[in-house]
Amino acid sequence: MSPDLLNEEWSVIAQLLPEGWQDLARSTGALRRARQVSSADVLLRLTFLYAASGLSLQQAAARASAAGLAQLSDVALMKRMRTAEPWLQALAASVFAESARMPSLKGIPAERRRLRIVDATHVKVSGSSGTDFRLHYVLRLPSLMCDFAEVTDCKGGESYTRVPVEPGDVILGDRGYCHRRGVAHIIEQGGDAVVRLNANSFPLQHADGRTLDPLSMMRSLKGQNARGWPVQFEADGQAYAARLCAVRKSRSAAQRSKERLLKQARKKGKTVSATTLELAEYVFVLATPGLDDLTPEQVLELYRVRWQVELGFKRLKSLFELGSAPNRDPTAVRSWIYAKLLAVLLIERLGEESRLFSPWGFPLRGGKPLARVS
Repeated sequence: MSPDLLNEEWSVIAQLLPEGWQDLARSTGALRRARQVSSADVLLRLTFLYAASGLSLQQAAARASAAGLAQLSDVALMKRMRTAEPWLQALAASVFAESARMPSLKGIPAERRRLRIVDATHVKVSGSSGTDFRLHYVLRLPSLMCDFAEVTDCKGGESYTRVPVEPGDVILGDRGYCHRRGVAHIIEQGGDAVVRLNANSFPLQHADGRTLDPLSMMRSLKGQNARGWPVQFEADGQAYAARLCAVRKSRSAAQRSKERLLKQARKKGKTVSATTLELAEYVFVLATPGLDDLTPEQVLELYRVRWQVELGFKRLKSLFELGSAPNRDPTAVRSWIYAKLLAVLLIERLGEESRLFSPWGFPLRGGKPLARVS
């Protein structure tokens, strides 16, 4: 592709970025001086060349030189990636917010509660055949700000206990985080958890201490109506109150879940119990007492938001090779993640733009968008 055509295509991408994105590079410290990297435009192209294209630092530096983009070494590019973290973070948050994909969460006043998602991914180094590290990270909604990240070895398990919690935090997690000690940790720090229940590893009790059978409660669900039940659980000898919220899956969704369980069992040479298959017909989520002002539907809506962002993470892992960290520097890794996230968001924005054909081939800057077509 000729340089002129590359520049033209890049200008289309740049129009999808928020207003003032170039000035933001200087105010966040990503572009302190123009030596080697002449502008924010060049810096972002270098960032995508390295992080979004899956190239090594050496390869990215070499291609930048060959394309006449910038003359810098792999070490210099590494330093630029380190200082670019706040800028890339802000760009990703802005593009995400402009895409308006966050649903309205009634009953969740932003000034009172921080919504946060915890997740983890396996990370390996070049030449490894297994998991060398695990990257634990927390994203804040709706800004997608990464406010916590930790790299552990392969034995570092997923747990809420790793996450620093402030009073009022609402932390969303999948079944990997459904551990009694972890949920108790959030409650003790003044926060609240919404977590997909793992019935096999997270025993629940009635308020009087009797063992609770989730399946017997699920059978009372009718149609698409959600319900909630007061429950409690024990951690380190102490009882903690919670609420179990659930809804019955559609027939097709339940069938897909059962087929997935059976397929996994066949691979391992195991069988699936009738109880496990029946539980697959429901979605049940545990919510801690600070969320008692929400209806069961709102609690499940919160978990649905977590799942939507998980789809973005999966795209990062599959399409942008997030599972192979280029180095072990925490700041550089976070910057690398933000660059990949920004690339995915821009690709999605391009997809949205393509749904309404424009004969001129690019979005018009400054025009008010029409109502979204679903």
